[in-house]
Amino acid sequence: MPSGRFSDRSEIEAAVIAAREAILDAGLSPRDIDVVMPTGALASRHFNVDLVFSRLCEELGMLRSAKMNVQVMAGGGSSSSMLAVAEALVSTGAARTVLCLHSDKVGSLPRQAGIDLFATTGVSEEWEAPYGHNMNAVGALVSQRYMYETGTTEEELAAVCVSLRKWAALNPHAMFRQPLTVEEVLASKMIADPLRAKHCNVLADGASAYIVASAQDAQKMTKTPVFVRGHSSLVTHYTLSQDTDLAKLGFPEAAHAAYAEAGLRPQDIQLAQIYDSYPVFALIAMDALGVCGGERAGAFVAAGHTSPGGRMPMTTNGGMLSQGHTGAGGGIAVLVEAFRQLMGKAGERQVANAVNAVETASGGTWMDSHVTILSKEPG
Repeated sequence: MPSGRFSDRSEIEAAVIAAREAILDAGLSPRDIDVVMPTGALASRHFNVDLVFSRLCEELGMLRSAKMNVQVMAGGGSSSSMLAVAEALVSTGAARTVLCLHSDKVGSLPRQAGIDLFATTGVSEEWEAPYGHNMNAVGALVSQRYMYETGTTEEELAAVCVSLRKWAALNPHAMFRQPLTVEEVLASKMIADPLRAKHCNVLADGASAYIVASAQDAQKMTKTPVFVRGHSSLVTHYTLSQDTDLAKLGFPEAAHAAYAEAGLRPQDIQLAQIYDSYPVFALIAMDALGVCGGERAGAFVAAGHTSPGGRMPMTTNGGMLSQGHTGAGGGIAVLVEAFRQLMGKAGERQVANAVNAVETASGGTWMDSHVTILSKEPG
C-alpha cells in the first residue's frame, strides 16, 4: 500500500486491501487462512481494539473458518517478532497458514498528537522524561556515541538518507521520491545534535501484509517462495540509559546467531533490508552484519555501495526515512520488501540475481535487535 497522508482512506480499508493482495498473491482464498495476526495500531485505540477483536476476520469473510485472531506487537520490532511467532505456529502444526498484517494512520494524526505519541514513547517517566528526553534525543545520543567510536562523519550520516531516497525514487508507494543531496540534509534545521530535520523520519499512513506457511505448502502456492533460513534477537534495554553499548546495541550477537542458524556467512548475502528510523541505526546494523567488505559502514554508504547499482543494495523500498514511518509498520514494510525482492516482484527497483537477504528490526528506543536471514533456497 502507498505510504503518505490519506484523509479519505480508513485504517480498515487499507488493512483489507493489503490482506486481500497478500492472499491473492499466494493463490489462496480468505478461508484458507488459519490465523490472522495483526500487529498494533498506534493512531487509534478504537481501531486497535477492532484488530484485537477479529474485525478483519469478519471483513475478509473468514468467520467460522479462521482458528485464531491474535495480536503480536513489539513496536518497530514487530516485523521480526510476528514472523518468529507465525513460524513457530506453522512448524508445530498449530496453524497451516498465518496472515501477518499492519495498518495505521499515524501520518494523519493532528500534528501535536503525533509529536506527543512519539515524543516520550519508551522514555522513563520517572528518570528521563522530566529532563526533556525524547525520541529525537535518543537517536541523537546513539549517533553521537557511534560517531565517536567509529569516526563516522555528519556527511556519512546524511549519505544514508540520500541512498534511501534514491531507492524511494523507484518506489511508487514511497512518501518522498524527490531527489535529495548530502548538502540539503546538512542544511536542514537542527533537531537534536547531530540530527537535522532531513535525518529524521516522517510519520505516514500505511498498510502491509504477508503470509507464512510451511516450506512444502509455500512451494505449492508460488513459484518463488522465500524461506526463513535463520533468525536471532536480543533485548538490550527499555530505557536507553540502561544499554551498555550504544554503538552496537544487540546486533553483533543477533547477527552471529542468525548466520550460524542459517549456515551462511556475510559473503553469501546480496541484499540488506535494514530498519532505518534514523540513519545511525542502519550503520550500526550494517557493521554488525559484516556486509560492507571490511569497510566502515558510513564510508561504504557514502561511496554509493548501498544505492541502486551498488555492491550491497540496502533498504530498497526507501525505508522509514523516505517511504515513511507508519508506526509499527515501518519495519514490516522493510520485511515485505525483502520478500518482494527475493520473489522478483520489486519492479523498477528489482535487484538482479539476489539469492540471500538479511533483514533487521528494532522497537521502542531500539530496545531489541532482530536479524533474520532469508533466501530463495530452502537450505
